[in-house]
Amino acid sequence: MMIKKMLFFVLVMLSLVSFSQTHTGYKPEREKIHDLVHTKLKMDFNFKEKQLNGEAWITAKPHFYATNKFTLDAKAMVIHQVSINSQKLDFNYDDAQIVIDLPKEYTKEEAFTVYIKYTARPEKVKQKGSAAITDAKGLYFINADGFDKNKPTQIWTQGETEANSCWFPTIDSPNQKTTQEIYITVPNKFQTLSNGKLISQTNNGTNRTDYWKMDQKHAPYLVFMGIGEYEIIKDSYKNIPVNYYVEKEYAPYAKAIFGLTPEMMGFFSTVLGVEYPWNKYHQIVGRDYVSGAMENTTAVIHGEKAYQTPGQLIDENVQENTIAHELFHHWFGDLVTSESWSNLTLNESFANYSEYLWREHKYGKLDADMHLFEDRDAYKNGQNNDKHLVRFNYTDKEDMFDLVSYNKGGAILHMLRNYVGDEAFFLGLKTYLTENKYKAAEVHQLRLVFERITGKDLNWFFNQWYFNAGHPKIDVTYDYNTIQKKVTVNLQQLNVTEFKFPLAIDIYEDGQRTRHNVFVNENDASFTFPYTKQPTLIQVNGDGVLLCEITENKVLSDYIFQLKNAVNYAHRREALLEVAKKQEDKTAFNAVANAMSDPSYRIRMLALQKIDLINKFSKKYAIQKIMDIANTDEKTLVQATAIETLGKLTDPELKAIFAKGLESKSYSVIGKALVAMYYVDKQAAIAKSSQLPDAIRKILATPLTRIYIEEKDEKELPFIAKSVLSGMFLTGDDSTKAIYQKAFTQISESNNAEAIQNLVDDMVVKGTQYKSFNFDKVVINLMRRMVQDQKTKNTPNRARNTAIIKEAMAKLL
Repeated sequence: MMIKKMLFFVLVMLSLVSFSQTHTGYKPEREKIHDLVHTKLKMDFNFKEKQLNGEAWITAKPHFYATNKFTLDAKAMVIHQVSINSQKLDFNYDDAQIVIDLPKEYTKEEAFTVYIKYTARPEKVKQKGSAAITDAKGLYFINADGFDKNKPTQIWTQGETEANSCWFPTIDSPNQKTTQEIYITVPNKFQTLSNGKLISQTNNGTNRTDYWKMDQKHAPYLVFMGIGEYEIIKDSYKNIPVNYYVEKEYAPYAKAIFGLTPEMMGFFSTVLGVEYPWNKYHQIVGRDYVSGAMENTTAVIHGEKAYQTPGQLIDENVQENTIAHELFHHWFGDLVTSESWSNLTLNESFANYSEYLWREHKYGKLDADMHLFEDRDAYKNGQNNDKHLVRFNYTDKEDMFDLVSYNKGGAILHMLRNYVGDEAFFLGLKTYLTENKYKAAEVHQLRLVFERITGKDLNWFFNQWYFNAGHPKIDVTYDYNTIQKKVTVNLQQLNVTEFKFPLAIDIYEDGQRTRHNVFVNENDASFTFPYTKQPTLIQVNGDGVLLCEITENKVLSDYIFQLKNAVNYAHRREALLEVAKKQEDKTAFNAVANAMSDPSYRIRMLALQKIDLINKFSKKYAIQKIMDIANTDEKTLVQATAIETLGKLTDPELKAIFAKGLESKSYSVIGKALVAMYYVDKQAAIAKSSQLPDAIRKILATPLTRIYIEEKDEKELPFIAKSVLSGMFLTGDDSTKAIYQKAFTQISESNNAEAIQNLVDDMVVKGTQYKSFNFDKVVINLMRRMVQDQKTKNTPNRARNTAIIKEAMAKLL
């Protein structure tokens, strides 16, 4: 599962409390009374009522103790019949579980098959979702009545954590494994996707039944079904089918979006020493999907963010990390599954780290380190210091899907790899996967594998990183003995918990770097090193491997040297931010200007954003350099940032740069060039914006909104209105939020009924979608403000506009 970065994260930060390890009770692995053996399902759909008509044949056997009762999870269903071998059985059903009276007591050697005829009613499900998975009703009908002509009719499922029992009876626990068969009857116009192999398709008038069969065992939450009008773009890895299910509009771009998948499959198979273990790997894109993506075995679903056009893909494929993440789950999560949600790290931390592994392989270590920094930074900036990686005391299982299980867990695997070495690390992963395939596992099994391979005791590592919270916070000081030509590096941990860790210390002397690898095993530690010439810089955590926070006293000259010479991306980035604060110093200004040529494109972008072109120094050299970057940098995102920086000068002499940008293939370059051009030639910018196709205008909504709001262009308000809510809550960029807040005010106070209708329609959709996070209350308050604005401004059609707003509000109340 890939966490979805949507506006609900803002709501989560406001509405969720911070859960302490001591506030809740112990959450054990679910007791195995029965073991699932096989699941057979037949189903068709009532689109009008958003219901599934199903038949289930559940084969199971007692795990150890003999029993004459069989309990299945089945949420919000109507149970029509339960039988075994055509013999009707008595059962009790409480809207969450069916307790079935078996005809006899079965032993662990005896399997049995129970038949259940039922109706699944996902709209009646009461359980809530999480920050990562915003809803938990299992089965989703998208535009079921076809009323919205701009949205296709689709059905898709989302099982994690325990929501598949909303559409078929099962033992909905990650420590269960089952094979499966699914017969899906749909109108002929639809394609279907499920786990395993498509065995047959049988036509029956206007309907068709697709039969999917999965012969390998996997956890119930990984069972999937997707239905819709899709184009199927075929690809392959070796002899394994790799297909992409996309809407017709995106069929020409499917391979540009997903086409690295076969290469990823080969790389992961090689690096793990375990071949891709399943019979296919298909990916489908679902509208209104409740998360980023989900690793359903052989049938991964992505949210519609995956849809990109060449003008976006030339900047970066924003789905590439997600594709790697979900694919890696097919080893870590699908082949070997965490036995409980407390051990979720065995799924999500590995999938998170796969993104680093892929980027390191495909684009090099620098690129991978940039990605690692962003993940770590997100973790550190969250309220995560009191959360263990393995948590048996969570409040709700959904709380496990956070930046600890994902980002911190990935960083810990990076540290483990560094400590044991690549050979042992990847052999350990291969051994763990091989010994536990098609089974469920817990973290201690991972530890024992690594101990057996390396001969090292790793209890200390797992105890502090997996079964404890936080990370080292280190205060660093230096003592120089100029007579003996020695320097002592003093490390004081500021944590209550004492951490042990290997640490790289880089000493730069006379232009040369020497790395010293030490091991810290106490709160106060000192290490002394000789030198020939007094060091120019000492860089603690020189390789950037340790997840930590470091405090030290450095002066401007230290940071300037660090910006130019540090080998780790995070250290150069840190130095740039410090040097940028002191650009009244000419040396600092020049250092920032030079950073615009850094090997890291992200540092080049940051330098462009931070450079101060309004200072007492001659800026001609810097401006010329930025112009060159705007024209020639290999990364279009850097070109776009250069144009944005030049645009702040509002210099008509730069018009040619902006005009060239408007002809770029990159939408990010076009967007920045539009805004820059607007401030030197309004008519040229507006003319260009009016020539853009609607599909591109939608992608460039933010820069266009900036222009149209500045122009107070009333006729463009309906277009702007469709993006206002996402712009106000989705982006972390304060300037963008301010633009959309201004846009909201203009629409709210306007007489433009179409704009008001578009805005409140979006409010209803998002308020409903994120109701479990109280977003409905947020948008209702915004609607009330709109009513008041209409009254205060006394718009000519105030009554009509107010009625539109109140009608929308009524849908949420």
